Amino acid sequence: MGGEAEERCCDPRCMTGAGPTSEHAPDPAEPATPPVSPAVERANRMNAANMVRSLLPLVVICLLIVGWQAFRSSPDVGVRTVDPSSAVQLAAARAGYELLVPTGLDEGYRPTSARTDAGDAGEGDPVTLQIGYLTPEEEFAGFVVSDDRAADPVAAVLDGAEEQGTVELAGRSWARSTTVDGETALWREADGVTVLVSGSASDEELQVMAESVAPYTG
Repeated sequence: MGGEAEERCCDPRCMTGAGPTSEHAPDPAEPATPPVSPAVERANRMNAANMVRSLLPLVVICLLIVGWQAFRSSPDVGVRTVDPSSAVQLAAARAGYELLVPTGLDEGYRPTSARTDAGDAGEGDPVTLQIGYLTPEEEFAGFVVSDDRAADPVAAVLDGAEEQGTVELAGRSWARSTTVDGETALWREADGVTVLVSGSASDEELQVMAESVAPYTG
């Protein structure tokens, strides 16, 4: 009995039981990776979708800004010009005074509207002519000439306007006023005829238009 015990203790592999010697028990220091639950996968997908939805308004705003800048850099987009010659000719034929009109303006001043009440005017009736322009700086400049101081296009500009002195333009004195809308109006009266230039355009652009006013020669 004692001899058998000593032989077992001398076994260098200390193997006391039967079974293959190449098998090892799992290492407890390496935990198994738990499977991802369906709820977690769904939450991850929702987080990605929420991120896309949160970025969408920002993308839309950026596109709108880019589109607006492109529109501003293309001043001719949406601008409808007109030929004022028909209205001018009709007013000149019916007016009882020498018609004055802007003459020789460069291409940056584009006429966008023209109207006259001369079509309904009888002999001796007052005649009013209006021409609207888009200036080189993309602002509005309106021209009006009339022998009726109470005509709507004249009264709409000068009624309530505050006079700010005078300016000399092309050898003529023009009164300068600030309208009730805060815009500049340059105007003068002679022989019962009122000529005025006004609008959102700068004083410099309005002065260029006023300096161009001359008798219509057909």
